[in-house]
Amino acid sequence: MAFRVKDEEILMDYREKVLKKGLHITEKINRDYFYSLYFREPGGVLFEIATDNPGFATDETVEQLGSTLQLPDKYKPFKEEIEKVLPELKTEEE
Repeated sequence: MAFRVKDEEILMDYREKVLKKGLHITEKINRDYFYSLYFREPGGVLFEIATDNPGFATDETVEQLGSTLQLPDKYKPFKEEIEKVLPELKTEEE
């Protein structure tokens, strides 16, 4: 189950609250477009808390979002391979 928060400050506030409950929670993980924390509740359900920032408009404008394949840094070396297996998408004009 995933939840979102406005920014890193709020994210880290939640991290402290989870720690105070005695649960294990990850360090802040940089996902390039947002930051995440992960923890499991006693029944085993995995929770993610992720930020809105920095957002998906970091490598293209809002108007261009979704017009080309953008990848997190760790996947950029594999962009050509990834593009080969993706289905072709048609535009509204087609």
